Amino acid sequence: MSVWLPGAPCTPGACVEPSGSSVGVPLAVLRLVAVTVLVVTGVLLSPLGGLMPAAVVRRWCRAVVRAAGVRIRVTGGAAPTGGLLLVANHISWLDIPLLGAVRPARMLAKAEIRRWPVVGPLTARGALFIERDRLRALPATVAGVAEVLRNGCAVVAFPEGSTWCGRAQGSFRRAVFQAALDAGVPVQPVRVHYRAALGAASTVPAFVGEDTLVASLWRVASARGLVAEVEVRAVIPPGRHRDRRALARAAQGDALPQPARAHATLSI
Repeated sequence: MSVWLPGAPCTPGACVEPSGSSVGVPLAVLRLVAVTVLVVTGVLLSPLGGLMPAAVVRRWCRAVVRAAGVRIRVTGGAAPTGGLLLVANHISWLDIPLLGAVRPARMLAKAEIRRWPVVGPLTARGALFIERDRLRALPATVAGVAEVLRNGCAVVAFPEGSTWCGRAQGSFRRAVFQAALDAGVPVQPVRVHYRAALGAASTVPAFVGEDTLVASLWRVASARGLVAEVEVRAVIPPGRHRDRRALARAAQGDALPQPARAHATLSI
């Protein structure tokens, strides 16, 4: 395991609590079918990804999350255009379409995702992949991300390096922030948090440890009233921090969940 991308101690048995309220099996199956149809449609249209308007991509990302039975609440301002590094805490596979709803971007992903059914081909179209067991490849990966950022694209990264249950969390690894420094682009921290129907924090969407994608999909589709809260934090402009350590620390302070504060909310 790379020192850049460590594993998390979270496991389904220790961290994922049963949903307090579940929907019937027919509705859960219907949700899974809807998610599958949307993802397959995304796979088929992915060769046209560069030609698709950003608004269409955002709507598709929101539709995937909502088809799974999860409501979305987004707070904060809109992400800027141009080269941008979006960084967020990482809890679930749902995080990926949630960030796509904030700003369509290329994802920095572990190479293993290429082998996932359905999701793998979709991700492979535009993702930047990390060889987690090849630390020597890290400089080339950072250089590749910096080049994409210089070309005016947004890149999504999860600097914790692994999914966590949401109650525990990791530290942001610094390497990806070097790409933002080299490219001279801003960093956009985003916080992701999941709640149950009555407002309590929920670990149901967590995709951790030896959890399988099928098991996680069924757990989410079966749950009643899940809400994904996405808080878009203030942009960290280029030049504010001189080195990647300070930049990573600042982004971590903004992106990792903190006690809730009152602010305007937009439900989508």
